[in-house]
Amino acid sequence: MTTRTLPREIDGKGRTVRELLAGRKYSIDYYQREYKWQTKQVAELIDDLSAKFLESYETGHERSAVAEYGHYFLGSIIVSDKEGQKFIIDGQQRLTTLTLLLIHLQHQLQDEEQLEQRGQLAELIFSQKFGKRSFNLDIPERTDCMDALYSGKDFVAHDPPESIANILARYSDIDDSLPEELRGLALPYFVDWLIESVHLVEITAYSDGDAYTIFETMNDRGLSLTPADMLKGYLLASITDENDRVRAGKVWKERISALMDLGKDEDADGIKSWLRSQYAETIRERKRGAAPEDFDLIGTEFHRWVRDHEDRLGLEKNSEFVRFIDRDFAFYGHWYERLRRAADTLTPGLECVYFNAEHNFTLQYPVLLSPLQVQDSEDTILRKVRIAATFLDILIHRRIWNWHAIDYSTMQYAMFIIMRDIRGKTTDELVDHLRQRLDGDSETFLSNASFRLHGMNGRQIHRLLARMTDFIETRSGMPTHYVEYAKRGGKDGLEIEHIWADHAERHEDEFAHPNDFTEYRNRIGDLLLLPKSFNASYGDLPYEEKLVQYDSQNLLARSLNENAYDHNPGFLRFIERSGLPFHPHSEFRKADLDARQELYVQLCEHIWNPERLAQEAGETVSAIQGGSADGS
Repeated sequence: MTTRTLPREIDGKGRTVRELLAGRKYSIDYYQREYKWQTKQVAELIDDLSAKFLESYETGHERSAVAEYGHYFLGSIIVSDKEGQKFIIDGQQRLTTLTLLLIHLQHQLQDEEQLEQRGQLAELIFSQKFGKRSFNLDIPERTDCMDALYSGKDFVAHDPPESIANILARYSDIDDSLPEELRGLALPYFVDWLIESVHLVEITAYSDGDAYTIFETMNDRGLSLTPADMLKGYLLASITDENDRVRAGKVWKERISALMDLGKDEDADGIKSWLRSQYAETIRERKRGAAPEDFDLIGTEFHRWVRDHEDRLGLEKNSEFVRFIDRDFAFYGHWYERLRRAADTLTPGLECVYFNAEHNFTLQYPVLLSPLQVQDSEDTILRKVRIAATFLDILIHRRIWNWHAIDYSTMQYAMFIIMRDIRGKTTDELVDHLRQRLDGDSETFLSNASFRLHGMNGRQIHRLLARMTDFIETRSGMPTHYVEYAKRGGKDGLEIEHIWADHAERHEDEFAHPNDFTEYRNRIGDLLLLPKSFNASYGDLPYEEKLVQYDSQNLLARSLNENAYDHNPGFLRFIERSGLPFHPHSEFRKADLDARQELYVQLCEHIWNPERLAQEAGETVSAIQGGSADGS
């Protein structure tokens, strides 16, 4: 082990979020300033924070009760204090994400009685001097982006630096990940808890050299064993035959290596998904003080859970430990890897895995693994995956349409019940069970005829419109362009376009008040996906002038123009087969928007029809290889 010289002086102090950020500024040296966190890390942080808070929170508590809630430790940061200026050596990922979370929460505190709390958050985000805003995480190249987020404005940059692109994406992820339970009455309580009961340790040295010595010592001393390492050690130590142990060790190494190639912590995530899918029988009750059960313990300490449940897992003899690695882990680890790759790249036949992942629905992996059995053929496995992924695709979009949350915390219990109930089922049993669940759901696309765009669902509506546009095009014989349509903003991405320009005065004969016009204008029937350049050039024009330009755009936009119905046999055949009420609109008044809204409702019912489950059960491997991007 290399001997390091200890720093001359070091301060270590536990601080709350308020103590860490209020009236203090942190900088980052130019050579290590990239913000690299991805959706997964943000979602995990939000889930950990919300789960800890909800362990204590109960409706009806006084705000003062938050002082007695459980505390949460967010880790340590290492700071180099150079003549009073603090430079972050380790911890900028967490501090950047924490700042984004504070900005998001401040935007949610809109009630008049929450103004004081908004001011408290503002002090943790920035300070102001001579009318100029200076963020407490003071990194000049990020100032314009952070200022836009704080002000609630759009920030557009062509080919932005890595940190800026990640900041914008992760800010959107925070909105997607924040559970529904924190968006209402609980929000002020959560804000109080976050700034007063979430702690970090600030370790301060007074030179860069000393700070980096601390950093290296904390990260390099010894070999930290991960839960996967500890599970491996336990399993291999239980195999008494040396040849079996060598063979099982080789299988383990190969599988873990393949999972780690997917990204950070993917080996642990793959093991969790496998164990939850096949063995979790219980989950923590949804009440204060409830003890963690199978599902929860596998998520936090799966190595210990396996050791404590040898009997249930059938782990008694040498051969059974070999089987657990050589057969079971090899099988489920392989399929987890394939699912994760399908989640990252649109794969023919596994499109719904990709669509679900776009919504950051990480709970899909144990659900998709749950019906799989090691003796299943590849054809059977692909059918089962398609059935389960399609079920989730329908469920997710029905919830989005009815303004229900799909975050991890909200969906965790329901997904546990599903994975437990479909475990090991045949394809026919899987279709029957999941179809019954969908048929028993009272909320479909028909149950919310006024679905519209609001401040929180822009990304979700963008994906809905991308699916709808791609569906009618591929069903009309055109190639898929889903990936292009789903890309938001930037030079090559698309934007949500309102058919009605934002001019209430043009519609005074049908709307008595501008607010009524705005509500109607945001209904999905008034929305399309079009290039940013189109909106810049034509978005403010009256409908009759924009209609001519729609004819050169995607088919959903073109369908407003009568030219789309001339010399377009593929589209006409699609209309005839589907029975969908497509027709041109020479003008676009309130009645036209109502008709378009009804068309979109019926189109969504068509795309996300539960009959697709049976269709997926009938698909073959050869059909899967030639699938289309709408996944049906």
